[in-house]
Amino acid sequence: MGVIKLEKLTGHSDSGKITRIYVNPGDTVKKGDKLLDIESKKGSVSTTAGFQCEIKDVLVEVGASISIGEPLFKIPAGAEKVKEKKKAGKAKTGSASSYFGNMLKPKKEKIEADIAIIGGGPGGYVAALQAGLLGKKVVLIEKNKLGGTCLNEGCIPTKTLVRSAEVFHLVREAEKMGIGVENAAVDLKGVMKRKNEIVGQLVSGIDFLLKKRNVKVVKGMGDLIDKNIVMVKEGLNETTIHAENIIIATGGKVSQLNIPGSNSKNIITSKEALELKEMPGKMIIIGGGIIGMEFAFIYASFGVQVTVVEYADSILNTIDEDVVEVILQSAKEKGIRVISNGAVTEILDGEDNESIVKVKIGEEKRYFSADKVLIAVGRDTCFEGIDHEKVGLVLNEYGNGIEVNEFMQTNIPNIYAIGDVTRKMLLAHVASHQGVVAVKHIAGEEEAMNYSVVPNVVFTMPEIATAGYSESELEGRNIKVSKFPFEANGKALALGDSMGFVKLIEDIDEKKLVGAVIVGPHASDMITEAALCIRNGLGSREIIKTIHAHPTTAEAIHEAALGLNGGALHFE
Repeated sequence: MGVIKLEKLTGHSDSGKITRIYVNPGDTVKKGDKLLDIESKKGSVSTTAGFQCEIKDVLVEVGASISIGEPLFKIPAGAEKVKEKKKAGKAKTGSASSYFGNMLKPKKEKIEADIAIIGGGPGGYVAALQAGLLGKKVVLIEKNKLGGTCLNEGCIPTKTLVRSAEVFHLVREAEKMGIGVENAAVDLKGVMKRKNEIVGQLVSGIDFLLKKRNVKVVKGMGDLIDKNIVMVKEGLNETTIHAENIIIATGGKVSQLNIPGSNSKNIITSKEALELKEMPGKMIIIGGGIIGMEFAFIYASFGVQVTVVEYADSILNTIDEDVVEVILQSAKEKGIRVISNGAVTEILDGEDNESIVKVKIGEEKRYFSADKVLIAVGRDTCFEGIDHEKVGLVLNEYGNGIEVNEFMQTNIPNIYAIGDVTRKMLLAHVASHQGVVAVKHIAGEEEAMNYSVVPNVVFTMPEIATAGYSESELEGRNIKVSKFPFEANGKALALGDSMGFVKLIEDIDEKKLVGAVIVGPHASDMITEAALCIRNGLGSREIIKTIHAHPTTAEAIHEAALGLNGGALHFE
């Protein structure tokens, strides 16, 4: 299979944003046909075909940032050789035909590096930036887009949709705040366009920073050949990288549901849920974990009839029951139907282009119809390009992740692994921190990973944020728990968002905080204060001594700390 790559832009620009794509997979284009338009800081340019060929696949999308050298389209192998006849009998020097012909010649390159990083997600690209700061010669290998799943198909696009859902909810509730709004509606294309623009802006920012840190980015699939060599293939191009140290950051992939009908027409994953072009009337979400519940609140807020089917006896089953109760109450208010202890056994094609989901609840069999069925049952490790047996890498006891020490070092001293491929904690910010730890260890600095106080956030409505131990994990220890409700917080009431509470957990014997849970407005922003205290062994009295600005939602943390020391001032 051949590829058409972006070879030049207006002026001296080396990157731009795709504003329009004129072709689709399966189209046959002739010489001179427009392929796409790209806007850069120096102006706009149209890329045209230099010869007749079939477009096998479009590798980019409108709104995406693109750099010179990146692939645009897949075409049949050898298509560039089938050129239109010229009156003179051969192509003119410098013609578009020669341009694409030269571009598609095989290229082989060898690179020497201090550090080669396989994977450009939040672990890999942050490791590259850190290594660049330390003056290392770095090569970053990425087969798709910089930023990985988190930036392109996960954290950022999901939270962009969360914000759109929040705004629409506020608009519908505006009358309660004295604001009249009529005929409010969701423009899904506009929502997705904004999401793509934000993702494109952030991808461009990463690309800019990597260039500033002198990080060489190699596009393509990275294969770990041995402890010092990575081979990268992209189309006809082949790059061999010899590195003193290698960091594996290949991430994860969406887990599949192995039941009859799991590949039927209306099945989507979290990736497709971020790319819908039409709003479904009804959606069934299989899986009531973090991903499932975030999408449940997003699409329910957009007006979709959502049903969540969870196999376990509770949604969000790693979170304390009192927090889950708040989320269930909110879900009920937003019309989300939650079915626990439900085993999906089959997905059938129904009438009117719907799908029928067969669910077993105890001994009862029930059937639910939907326009879209979102499978959100977790993520698997991505070992693509990593033949651990051939290289000699040791996996963890479950065989689903690469075994590493506290410095992210594998059993092969110069090979490190970070992020989801280690299966330590499947969080973007953990992967980023692991990347920094790995690079610093390579540079001779021993800063060990500490997983005991990692903030975890769930962007439901309201948000959930945790740090340290949960109350259920501390059963049997000598602890004291204090809860302060947001309905007693002035800022939360002013926001019209007073559901939830702050919960602080203190070890009585050691007089220090060991856990915190926040469910409510701004939880994701507030949790860092509690995490800082837990990480540094501070107690609730240090929070009390710290003056908190008024009126803020953070005052709820101060009040919860007071609750651990005689009682809150603004709640009985």
